[in-house]
Parts: sequence; structure tokens; C-alpha cells
Amino acid sequence: MKIYAINPPFIRGFCRGVRGCGEASRGGTLYYPIWLAYATGILEQSHDVRLVDAQALKFSSDDVINDLCDYDPDLCVIETNFSSLSNDLKIANDIKIQSDTLVCMVGPPVSQYTENILNEGVDLAARYEYDITIKEIADNYTCLEDLRTIRGISYRLDEEIIHNEDRDLTTSEDLDQIPFVSTVYKKHLNISDYFLSSSLYPMIQIFSGRGCPNNCTFCSWPITFSGRKYRVRSVENVIDEFSYIENNVSYVKEIFIEDDTFTINKERVKDFCQFYLERGLKIAWSCNARANTLDLDTMKLMKKANCRMLIAGYESGSNDILNNIKKNVSVDDMRTFSTAAKKAHLMVHGDFIIGLPGENKTTISLTKDLILELKPEILQVLVPQPIPGTELYSWLKDRGYLVTDDPVEYLDSDGFQKSVVSYPELSSDEMINAANKILRDYYISIDYIFLALNQIIRRNSFDEIKRLWHSARLFTKYAYRRMEEI
Repeated sequence: MKIYAINPPFIRGFCRGVRGCGEASRGGTLYYPIWLAYATGILEQSHDVRLVDAQALKFSSDDVINDLCDYDPDLCVIETNFSSLSNDLKIANDIKIQSDTLVCMVGPPVSQYTENILNEGVDLAARYEYDITIKEIADNYTCLEDLRTIRGISYRLDEEIIHNEDRDLTTSEDLDQIPFVSTVYKKHLNISDYFLSSSLYPMIQIFSGRGCPNNCTFCSWPITFSGRKYRVRSVENVIDEFSYIENNVSYVKEIFIEDDTFTINKERVKDFCQFYLERGLKIAWSCNARANTLDLDTMKLMKKANCRMLIAGYESGSNDILNNIKKNVSVDDMRTFSTAAKKAHLMVHGDFIIGLPGENKTTISLTKDLILELKPEILQVLVPQPIPGTELYSWLKDRGYLVTDDPVEYLDSDGFQKSVVSYPELSSDEMINAANKILRDYYISIDYIFLALNQIIRRNSFDEIKRLWHSARLFTKYAYRRMEEI
């Protein structure tokens, strides 16, 4: 079967593969179509696959139609996210009009809006994790009747919508059998198109595991996509991919381990570092980390194994808010984590959210004070994106705190976040203005100049300069456009 896998066009700079609703980045980040790439790796073991990232290629809808028709696939797999869903459904319908290909939609919204998606003309909806699901479709499809035994899909048959039973989550054994996503990037994409504002350029994103056992009320993927059970590749398998990248894509400067929380199992992190050192690898790497899972000795070992940076979801400087969102991390945990990271000479990218349940002007001040105390090398401050299916979305909607409950309306005309939460004591405008002001004040402060200089004198100094310059230039454009608001 010929399969056309597409990350469809939308607003310029839009990142569809993120954990939230999808948005344009203020610092120039452009994610790989990582889930589509994993699916492509599985599919092309036995099928002819074309993976197209229309966002990176700057394709228009017409470009996609022309490219698809030239390829003439049997199956088109379209990835979507909540904020781009209307756009992506329109593209799906354009494809249906211009070709006779079977159209399947994938991505987090598919598990929440299954019937709406099928009612908009899509042939198939692959719910939750979809890479193995799509392979089964490709292996077995000749007509819709063939789909009755394939778990994890919904489809329309004779005017009736059929929901097959859910597919079990992938296992650790499954993950070890999936081809390295880096081989898919190298074959199908231009690696130089992708940029993480906190990573050295060019970089590669991989998963070493899927799922997250934590219960944060705002997080989408454990509910809408990849589940709460954490399944992992063997350490040897992950190190083999590191070795492949270092030897075959040698111009890549950093690998980002995109697991929800790579550091959940401290012993696995230590094993990974030991294997890395034994293999004599040199490439820099970074990962997501919880602020209560690592100690100083483990961080020192990570640094020895060329770990460069940890991304920590701090969220708030108020313990009350942290309890409200079931973060299971305290402000003191953050202080301990930050101190240990600095002693280990690891950079920290700190993520905060202004507007979570319980937020007011006092708690915003606590968050700002904590940021100034922790001094993360990289700071991200967002407002909530309440995602359908999450506990946060239901809590806000039930209390009438959502300005809109339609994620398609969560972005402004430039594709950046809007604040869609409003409390009696804190308006949506006050939230977004506070978030923007914290970011602006932090990055133009004297303290940050010293933090930036410390980044420049690190191991990869020239690459750090390029990263800082690129992110600063794009963030300055964003801040300038919104100067009157903040």
C-alpha cells in the first residue's frame, strides 16, 4: 500500500506535535512531526510511505494537494491537534474532493472528538497511539468491512459510526522493535528545518519511553493520547540510537529525549549514563525532568555523560496551586532541584504557568519571586491551555471560568497563545499580560545577562551563542508586537 503521512499546513511556525493544543512558538521552536515519524518507520518496513511536513516545507494547501495527487496514495494519514482541528478537517475534505485516497486522522483530538471528526467527512479515526494501528490498517485494508477487527479505530459504515474497542498501549517490548525515529528523519525530512529554542542546533528529538504515571490535571497526552503507564525502551536500544546519530548524522549537535519525564526511574537514568560513557559517546543531550526525582550524585553522573540541560515543569511558586493541580512537587523540591543542577553544572529550563486554579495577584508575585530566586538559564511562562479530556478543562468549564471551551479559539491571529481562562479576581487579560511581563522583565534584567554569559562559556560556546541569538531575535519580535499590552 502507498501511504501519504502529512503534518498539514497551518499558521507559520505552528508546532502541532506538542503536549498542549499546538501553537506558534515565541522563540522560534519548530517540532519534528515526531509521532508521524515513528508511524512512518513502522509502516515503511512493508509499505511505500511518503512523510511530508508541510509546516517545515512551508507548503500551502494547494501544494499538499498537488504533491499528494502526484504520489497517488491509497491511504492518507493526517495529524491534527486541538487548535488546528478545523483547519486540518478542511484539508482532509480538500483531499477527499481531489483524490480517491482513504483519509485517516490521527492525534490527541481524535480520542475526544471522534464522531465530530467522522461527521466532517474523514473516513477513519485512529484513536490514541496510532503507529501500530495504522500498520494494521495498511496490512489488511481492501474495503471498510476489513476494519472490524482492528482495535483503536472508528469509522463510518453504511451511515453508522463504528467504534472498535480500544487498542492496548504499546509495551516496552514493542518500543524496542520500532525503527529509530532518527533514521526516518534522515530519510524523509531536512533535519536543519527543526529548532528547539533551548537546544543546540541542529537537534534531534526522540522518545526513550511513552506514557506518564503522574496526575497533573492540565496535561493532555496521558489522557488523550499515550496513557499513564510508563513504558520504556531498553537502555541498550536507546544508546544504539545515540550511536547511530553520532556516526550517521554527525552534524547534529544535541539529542533531546522527549519522554514526559525521562527521570521517573533514577536507576534507569544511571544505567543510561553508564552505557553512554562505556560506548565513548560525545554528543550532547537533554531531557524533561521532574523536580523531585533526581539527586546531586545522579545529576553529576548525567553531566559526566554530556547531559546539557533539564527541562522542569515548575508551574507555580505557590504550594496551594501546586496542590490544586496535583503536581506532587513542592516549592522546596524546586529549590533543592535547582541548587543541585547548578552544582552539577546542568542548565535548567524552567516552565511556569500563570492562571492555574487558585491563581491571583498574590500567587503571581510568589511565582515571580521564585523565578528570580531559582534563576533558570531558560524561562518559559505560559497561560493555561485547558484541553478537552483533562481534569483542568472540566473543572474550569463546570465553574464557568472558560472564555471559550473551543480549543480552535485558543490562538490569536499570529498563532500565539491567548488566555481563555478568566476568574472573578483575575481576568484573562491580566493573566496573559502578567506572563508576558514576567518573561520580558526576566530576559532584559542584569541578572540574565550573567546567566547568558555563563551559557556562552560552556562546552559548546559557539552553538550556545547561535541558539541564544536566534531565540532572542524571534522573542524580541513577539515582545515588540505586544509591548502595549504589557
